[in-house]
Amino acid sequence: MSLEHPNQDGAQMLQVERLIMNRPTEHNTTNLNLDRMHLMLDLMGHPEESFRVVHITGTNGKGSTARMVEALVRAYGLQTGLYTSPHLQRVNERICINGQQLGDEAFVDAYEQIAPFVDMVDVQSVKDGGPAMSFFEVLTSMAIAAFADAPVDVAIIEVGMGGLWDATNVIDGDVSIIGPVDMDHMQWLGDTVEQIATEKAGIIKSRSTAVIGPQPHAAKVMPIIEEAVQRNHAQGLIRDGEEMEVTGRLPAVGGQVVDMRTPNGVYEQVPVAKFGRHQAHNALSALAAAEIVLPVNGALDGDLVAEALGGVKIPGRIEQIRTSPTIILDGGHNVNAAQALRDAIEESYDFRQLVGVVAMMKDKQVEEYLGILEPLLSEVVVTENSWRDRVMPAKELEAIAVGVFGRDRVTRRDSLPDAIQSAVDMVDAEDEVGVGYGQGVLICGSFVTAGDARTLLKEHMNADLAKPKSERV
Repeated sequence: MSLEHPNQDGAQMLQVERLIMNRPTEHNTTNLNLDRMHLMLDLMGHPEESFRVVHITGTNGKGSTARMVEALVRAYGLQTGLYTSPHLQRVNERICINGQQLGDEAFVDAYEQIAPFVDMVDVQSVKDGGPAMSFFEVLTSMAIAAFADAPVDVAIIEVGMGGLWDATNVIDGDVSIIGPVDMDHMQWLGDTVEQIATEKAGIIKSRSTAVIGPQPHAAKVMPIIEEAVQRNHAQGLIRDGEEMEVTGRLPAVGGQVVDMRTPNGVYEQVPVAKFGRHQAHNALSALAAAEIVLPVNGALDGDLVAEALGGVKIPGRIEQIRTSPTIILDGGHNVNAAQALRDAIEESYDFRQLVGVVAMMKDKQVEEYLGILEPLLSEVVVTENSWRDRVMPAKELEAIAVGVFGRDRVTRRDSLPDAIQSAVDMVDAEDEVGVGYGQGVLICGSFVTAGDARTLLKEHMNADLAKPKSERV
């Protein structure tokens, strides 16, 4: 809590969360401007100028890369801020300081610090014929205020969607990372990969070094990014496969071991605590970014790099949360994410039976997503997550799934708890040994689905165990 803005009126976390999340969505193509955010920063006195920034966009991999950069910077003893989206279980997850999400009291305080300015921006925007601030604009303002108040040395900020008109694009990154660009959010970003790339290249600024991950549509995307680098007189350009590369990798327990080359050095046998080729390349981008923002000449310390990347936790990204049977969560929701998920599981696991539990949003490429996972899954249980306004009804998802998997491999359960139980029952029925070896459940299709499942499956310690033995029942 800040001394300047104590939580005097006792606002509760739930009340603040409702106030924020009930605001207009940022998905409004008639208000693609940063006017509200610029006015907010003017009123706040430009706190974003008090720390260095790593700004991250891309169709996939933003959150993973952000957490890897944060871990690397914090390993060097610097104070870090991390702003990511969406959240899996609680909105607090979006704003972290030194690796810890804001507690309820700090979150409420961050909101109360900016609330008077939010009211002022709302009034001005409506007067000018625009909308009130969106929930994402308010959360972004809160993150900036919290980072300045901490204070942090480096803020790692993930774009919400796109880049050019995203609320986070009022900051000027010292590093602008662009991960793989592919088709997603087409109704807002454009229906060609070139249009989407143009939106994402909008985060490249004159003070930034552009770090570019591997591009599945390189011939179409790279000319757009390179032109943005030149037009904006960026400080430099580091491309995966050119100025930096993954030179080798081997699957390992809990992740993989990766060899990497960056502009500043060679890093060998680096443990990365996540599965899949895509996570090796995310680690490479994170390492190149950390070299820029850390006050270090030459290569980073190998032991610190191993400590950071070997311990980074990324909830909801090919996250194994149970054994016997193995239960894996993944929040990816587009074709590129589905392919990365399939590749990682095929490389890192040896399932004889893997049952999918799938709930997706109705605006996604559902048939294409399921088609990529079809060879991986023995059966699929289709269901719904908690976002009722956007989720595809289970009956509609069932019809699409039957077309991909066939009638005999598709089961419908309208509630997620029932779907998970059905999937577990399926693998238990085939488990002759009784230890779950070779059997698994994959819960996927949306970050909301992964978050809902994470909440349902979270193991809670018996409160009695925390008491002294003499006091236990």
